[in-house]
Amino acid sequence: MLRKVLRRFLTLLLVAVSVLGTSCRKRTLPLPPPAANADLPKLEVSKDSPLLFTYVGEKGAFTTTDKADAIPQNARRLVRVVDPAKATPDMTKVYVISLDDLLRDGKAEARALSREAFETGALAQLPPGESSPMGGPHGPALAEDGWAGLDAGAPGALGPPVVTVYGTPWCGACKAVKQYLAGKRVPFAYKDIENDPAAARELQEKAAKMGIPTDRVPILDVRGRLLLGFDRARLDAMLGEPT
Repeated sequence: MLRKVLRRFLTLLLVAVSVLGTSCRKRTLPLPPPAANADLPKLEVSKDSPLLFTYVGEKGAFTTTDKADAIPQNARRLVRVVDPAKATPDMTKVYVISLDDLLRDGKAEARALSREAFETGALAQLPPGESSPMGGPHGPALAEDGWAGLDAGAPGALGPPVVTVYGTPWCGACKAVKQYLAGKRVPFAYKDIENDPAAARELQEKAAKMGIPTDRVPILDVRGRLLLGFDRARLDAMLGEPT
């Protein structure tokens, strides 16, 4: 009887170890959408009002139109809306809506977000750029090719960092974006979220505030806006805008 009990206990133990062994990949839970900014009053917009809509295009450039139907389907989840009759002079905060909700219901209550949170969320609607999933098989660490001095982020001849690259040593796209920025002489900082716990926490805090996932690298912080993956056209569009 005792042998049967021990045999059953060992069998259950082996099953438990097996299950745990297959679950060690890093999982990133979906983040909530960015919280509304309470500084602005509530705003309800109607489809029949003379509204202006700002959305992000496939290449990362933001476009404004007064024609809701002209906005691509994949850019409608988060759209900036302006009612000229109720416009606010504070350009650091914006109202956003789901355009599909407005077109379906004829009206929608707009949320107030910081401009950076809107632009980050709008860009996150697009397919991610060149990137590597976290938790996947890792290749060998990649060499820094002699320009690691820029990674430290210390102000130098090129000035203080304009871009912060959050990445890992095994991520090929992380190396590619650093080469690209160095070639364009854009000052940047590189932060290794795999080996630097402070950098990992910093990224998680930024991503949670902006309501985007952190399940792949690189993630780029460009003047307070986050970009998922390395897409040259989108990065150029963000760098080309005035501060």
